[in-house]
Amino acid sequence: MNTAGAQEVPNEDKLDQACAWIARLRSDSVGATDRREFAAWLAESAGNRRAFDAMTELWGDLGALAHMPIDELFPESRPSANSSTPLSQRDIRASTDSAAVAGGWNFAQWLMGGGLAAACLVVTLWVGNQWLSGREFREQTFITQVGETRTVTLADGSQVQLNTNSELRVAFSREERRTQLLRGEAYFDVARQTARPFTVAAGKANIRVLGTEFNVERNPESTRVSVTGGVVAVSESESAPGLQPESIKLVKNQKVSVSSGGLSEVSRTSADEALDWTRGVLVFEQTPLAEALEELNRYLKVPAAADPSVRDQLLSGTFELSDPDNTLKAIATALNLQQDHSDPNLTLLSPRRN
Repeated sequence: MNTAGAQEVPNEDKLDQACAWIARLRSDSVGATDRREFAAWLAESAGNRRAFDAMTELWGDLGALAHMPIDELFPESRPSANSSTPLSQRDIRASTDSAAVAGGWNFAQWLMGGGLAAACLVVTLWVGNQWLSGREFREQTFITQVGETRTVTLADGSQVQLNTNSELRVAFSREERRTQLLRGEAYFDVARQTARPFTVAAGKANIRVLGTEFNVERNPESTRVSVTGGVVAVSESESAPGLQPESIKLVKNQKVSVSSGGLSEVSRTSADEALDWTRGVLVFEQTPLAEALEELNRYLKVPAAADPSVRDQLLSGTFELSDPDNTLKAIATALNLQQDHSDPNLTLLSPRRN
């Protein structure tokens, strides 16, 4: 087996040491002795360097450095269209050189050619009183109307695609990246940050990740979480008195629903099924009718429901979303059901009368 490119993941002790160094180096009283000791620690092992590089993810995607003057850096407090652009070696050298001139000391020497770590330290020192003081970022809310979808880039470089009629609240702090899906559906592509987990609260579900891709669909009775990459921890937001909330870890192509009754059985899914709405279609693979109608109701002006006698009928197929009313008709036809419009505020699907 070829292990030439394998790298050891930094252990918790080294990550804690890297955090301590970041806190020490951002101090107003940092001196030459501190810098020498840090240089020695950094050169001590490749694990130390990897740990320091990992912890600098706390300040977001350093690609933003490539297009900003060093005296205007404010990572994560403002989204950047260039936040996903990799920082070139020339940009890193330019940033560290200008910081060295401003500070009166040579980054290249005392960081022992630290590369990415050197650039990260520029950010660390600059935001000392801004970020590490514990000041939280202002809360943001993103909303889509019926028929509208939207993609937003969050301050840490994560991307969220919001489905129609959705609302997402975002609040980042030093310790955590918290979001809340108040209604609707969203697909999250989360930027990995080892030191700061990303959480989503949605109905009865709590979701916690470090960096991965997953879809969250909040319905009136339950919240469905589908994973398309990485690992996602899903738990109940609350449980019956005296009981611990249930929790489970999902991996790629797994999904689970969370309701007042707890966690459902984990089942298989696919990227096509989880992300069908981003392509303007709904894909059902042996999906109970009641569950399929919950998804379709996001697009219907008059919601639809299934008669208890048919709610568990299984539906498979791909349905266009450009005309939701016709999609409802197609579903009724596929399952040999009839539509009852006697209630102007609800369309009921029931067995077709002979």
